[in-house]
Amino acid sequence: MNNHYVFNTYGRTPIMLVDGEGCRVRDSAGRQYLDFIAGLAACSLGHGHPGLALAISEQAKKLIHVSNLFYIESQINLARLLVENSFADKVFFCNSGAEANEGAIKLARKYFHDRGEHERYHIVTMENSFHGRTLATLAATGQTKYRNGFEPHMPGFFHVPFGDIKALERSVSGTTAAVLLEPIQGEGGVRMPPGNFLREIRALCDNWGCLLILDEIQTGMGRTGKLFAYEHFEMKPDIMTLAKGIAGGVPMGALLAIEEVASALVPGTHATTFGGNPLASAAGLTVMQEIISKGFLERVESLGNRLRLRLEELAARHEVIREVRGLGLMQAIDLQRPGAGLAAAMREAGVLVNCTSETVLRFLPPLIVTSEEIDEMVGILDSVLSTWSEG
Repeated sequence: MNNHYVFNTYGRTPIMLVDGEGCRVRDSAGRQYLDFIAGLAACSLGHGHPGLALAISEQAKKLIHVSNLFYIESQINLARLLVENSFADKVFFCNSGAEANEGAIKLARKYFHDRGEHERYHIVTMENSFHGRTLATLAATGQTKYRNGFEPHMPGFFHVPFGDIKALERSVSGTTAAVLLEPIQGEGGVRMPPGNFLREIRALCDNWGCLLILDEIQTGMGRTGKLFAYEHFEMKPDIMTLAKGIAGGVPMGALLAIEEVASALVPGTHATTFGGNPLASAAGLTVMQEIISKGFLERVESLGNRLRLRLEELAARHEVIREVRGLGLMQAIDLQRPGAGLAAAMREAGVLVNCTSETVLRFLPPLIVTSEEIDEMVGILDSVLSTWSEG
């Protein structure tokens, strides 16, 4: 395992995963791990899911790709389900979260351009946010460590502290096209919005006549116990972006919007070669049908509550845990010291977890995780924490 042929852009874990089933994966040495990363929340139905594997296999025998020059049946059916189960009227399919956010930024600017409000192009985002690694989404991302070295930054983006409605009020004006934020900051450390923050943003956008864009790339598709996280906060956006879990690990992103806004993108204004192709759409349709099936989201909510409770029990016993936070099966513990060593120790003990924001251990199991697997992970974490804390 080396970087001889591949760009050295990742700090890779020194194992090679070769197969998996459910919430467990195996490496090239035959060792098994309980997976609480799930491809960074992408493998929503776990590994080797029979229905998803069958849908991909059957579609691959017919058409893998045709381009958006033609209608695609599974794409239409997936779009219909997304619209029927959300605030949105229209869907644009792409290939990734960054591409979905690029589309959202373009859509917001085009919407106001078409209205003759050419000065309305500024986007206000949150500090500590993460929206992607293209030049526009880097400018939107509220973490300087990702932007360093890629100057000059794309103009028109402003960052305010997450949760500070007063700072946001000072930043929004008649030149603001949109406010863009994650309902829960994922890569930024699973940070929850305080109180009525999202509803206050909705009211602020309405007052200034600007758009509200929610980046639900990590929080969407059932991750929080609702199909979309905005449902927890009694508000609706104008635009929403999805990716990660939307197709169970097959690369796919989506841009959703209300009709008035979506109509700004007409033929020739935005496009993608692979977005929503037959293979990805067949996978996405299978995932969507599973997530909205009877009892699925209620089960995710219940398991999320169990995971949260068990982590809080650990926090009561281990002083190194500063805080437990999250929603549904998107949970985290914030530690008193850097957590990369803890993530490595968990891997050695047979559990894959992710450390983000230096001190935050993030838990993103497949949505099909069982209560027994949650208890198994917590038991291992309890044991590892005892040794790691002393070290």
